[in-house]
Amino acid sequence: MQKPYSQACENNKLPIFSTLQPILNTLKSVVEIGSGTGQHAVHVARLHPQLQWQCCDQAEYLPGIKQWLDEAKLDNLPAPQPFEVNSSPWPSGDFQALYSANTLHIMSWASVERLFARIAEHGADLQWLFIYGPFNYQGQFTSASNDEFDQWLKSRDPMSGIRDAEAVSGLAAKAGFALHSDCEMPANNRLLIWKR
Repeated sequence: MQKPYSQACENNKLPIFSTLQPILNTLKSVVEIGSGTGQHAVHVARLHPQLQWQCCDQAEYLPGIKQWLDEAKLDNLPAPQPFEVNSSPWPSGDFQALYSANTLHIMSWASVERLFARIAEHGADLQWLFIYGPFNYQGQFTSASNDEFDQWLKSRDPMSGIRDAEAVSGLAAKAGFALHSDCEMPANNRLLIWKR
């Protein structure tokens, strides 16, 4: 099996993790929901050897993630765990932060709501939420390219689509988190950070 590769991951890892670095320096454990290829995990685990980074994704993606992790040979990257937001058990471990990149617009809104409900239910140790991706504000696209991307997403799956930042913050608030910062990222993306 060929090792998966995402150019988008390569493009966005430096802006994301340079922004998160001051917070990550204070943490010992992060769970990543929707690890994709595993590229972000390897990048951040190399930079932060004190940080246990737990990858999670749907079962079909785990072999590809495992290839990245096996090749990296880093002690702070445990084996990836299977996770599907609507059906799997919550990832095992004690985590101080949850990270997820480019996932909320792929899930249905009901699944996004379910994710935050499960964070409220199981994430007693979580102090931080880090969510990266495109967001709308007050129902408006921030760029023409995001509008086109949203149309493309809905053509593949009518339940998917770019989410409103205010609505997601509302779900985070219900789970006990307040918006800490909303950071502009390249290519019309945002990094939203919430703190308990």
